[in-house]
Amino acid sequence: MNKNKIAIVGLGYVGLPLLIEFGKKYNVVGYDVDKKKIENLKRGIDETLILSDKESNNLKKLKLSCNAKEIKQCNIYIVTVPTPLNKKNKKDLSLIKNASKVVGRSLNRKDIVIYESTVYPGVTEEVCVPILEKNSKLKYENSHGVTNHENLFYCGYSPERINHGDKKHNIKNVKKVVSGSSKKITNKINKLYKSIIPAGTHVASSIKVAEAAKIIENTQRDVNIALINELSIIFSKLNINTEQVLEAASTKWNFVRFNPGLVGGHCIGVDPYYLTYKSKKIGYTPKMILAGRKLNDNMTVHVSKKIIHLMKKKRIKLYNSKILILGLTFKENITDTRNTKVIDLILKLKKIKSKIDVYDPWVKKEKFENEKNFKLVNKLKYKKKYDVLIFAVGHKQFNQINISKIKSLLKTRNVIYDLKYILPASIVDGRL
Repeated sequence: MNKNKIAIVGLGYVGLPLLIEFGKKYNVVGYDVDKKKIENLKRGIDETLILSDKESNNLKKLKLSCNAKEIKQCNIYIVTVPTPLNKKNKKDLSLIKNASKVVGRSLNRKDIVIYESTVYPGVTEEVCVPILEKNSKLKYENSHGVTNHENLFYCGYSPERINHGDKKHNIKNVKKVVSGSSKKITNKINKLYKSIIPAGTHVASSIKVAEAAKIIENTQRDVNIALINELSIIFSKLNINTEQVLEAASTKWNFVRFNPGLVGGHCIGVDPYYLTYKSKKIGYTPKMILAGRKLNDNMTVHVSKKIIHLMKKKRIKLYNSKILILGLTFKENITDTRNTKVIDLILKLKKIKSKIDVYDPWVKKEKFENEKNFKLVNKLKYKKKYDVLIFAVGHKQFNQINISKIKSLLKTRNVIYDLKYILPASIVDGRL
């Protein structure tokens, strides 16, 4: 076993896979403030469902704790906590700041702190490092020109590249970007990640470069989807099938296909706001990035209007109408409902005083037991109950529902709106 002892701070979608892989070669401690989560993980229960059964079982062999004292003997700290938005789409760095306080109190000289949380360029060294210095009473290697000081600690940044629900592009076969506070530390961090990632690494020239590389990955995707979403609105008004247009365009070798849809989640729907915050701080207001973000945020308005129009066209009463939405997570085949735009769509449809049921086999009912805007149902009841059926998320389970069962969910006069192109075009009333 390697002499390094590693603390993984934050055991979610990013931290858990890291814990498993590093645990194969190093002494590791998994730390999280959520006591219930730690108790479940100790029993081999992974509520995110991102680990295999074997990996979940291996959790029982690892040291897991919600007690910060348990990480004091580590010499490498990897911080993987979320960096969400608040209700006004403003940055929320509270979790990464709190994690930095916890790590700072545990730091010893020559320790290394590596951040994996998605941030705007500068957060590691301008926000987190001062917190580490204050709580550790040590000096950061590059702080105020300090290079020769016996009480130094070091930092690095290696952005997470976890694609939730994607078994192919996992931690082991996606190249990892690494960076450090000096060439020497960068080499150490590079060697560390190379030891668990067969796909290898890419060494960035600085921590800020690595931070910027991460944030543009999702910003680029956000802008590309916004373009397709806008095109789908135009094609809808022209009575042109968007899917057929994309299929035709995809026959050209250099056309990159993106599909229209609701853009939520903890990455694509969040990262552009972090980048624009930093950009505005230095005096430049981004135009394309903000335009794309606004368009994607407003797609639920477009979809809800389309559904209501179809209901009126079929003479379905809006008031007290019964709507069934299939899918609540922000993407297919995962349990994550953070920043899901399905919630936004529900809020838009609630304005017509409809009654909304949601079925999602990946989401536990108790998670939304106090929700007043919709009812999360445990299973589908095929009793010709609903006026409207919306396919909102492309879970594999929904692809397996046959057409006769789908029809048995609905009243004779109904609307089927398929956001995910799950059903044949001949039986749906609307698509993006």
